Amino acid sequence: MGTHFTPAALKFLKGLNRNNDREWFEARRELYERELKTPMLTLIDEVNSGLASFAPEHIRPAPKTMMRIYRDIRFSADKRPYKPHVAAWWARRGMEKTSGGGFYLQVSPKKVELAAGVFMPAREQLAAIRRWMAEHHEEYRTSLQSSLKPRKGDLGTLASFNLHSLTRMPKGFPADHPAGDLLRAQSWGVILELPAETALDPSFVRTIVSTFKRTTPIVEALNAAISASAPASTSAMNRFL
Repeated sequence: MGTHFTPAALKFLKGLNRNNDREWFEARRELYERELKTPMLTLIDEVNSGLASFAPEHIRPAPKTMMRIYRDIRFSADKRPYKPHVAAWWARRGMEKTSGGGFYLQVSPKKVELAAGVFMPAREQLAAIRRWMAEHHEEYRTSLQSSLKPRKGDLGTLASFNLHSLTRMPKGFPADHPAGDLLRAQSWGVILELPAETALDPSFVRTIVSTFKRTTPIVEALNAAISASAPASTSAMNRFL
């Protein structure tokens, strides 16, 4: 039986969403540690064991993979101190401090999100991916469709994302380029949204690992595009943080 969360974990996150302040959180810190942080770290270790067979470059120590629950409010008008979810980001080795392509898990009171790809990379990485897409868009679409193809036992439907698309083609590419949708995008990958209760199931780790495995070709293609260009630069803040 794999690690999973309890109803008390989702109840805590619901309460945090309603009472996002330090006094409420500190009064329940022990509950957070027991019901969310400790099982999340154990779950990450178990996912790491699964990654060993198909994405070993993405294995990282659990404390470095789990994302902080504290929000960075220094430059934000929203001063709520906590994220109403727990999350983990499996970056590729050597790209821990940059965007790169990776795997993402988020558990909130509303849903579970599993994603794979690159989100809002820095300028150099963005340019590298676009150059690669211009020449390899058919290859990328083939890998994408393979990942999205429904399979027996699926709990939900994988969907692609080409997020934050520009209204115009980026400079240097013809307006009628057949990869226009991919070239205008600023994020690429796939996402699976599942009911929050999925996190309570003993098969939760298996669901995560199987989803990451089928989306690995997407992540590898995007990282290869970045690696083929200049050294990666520091990432811009992204949605997964």
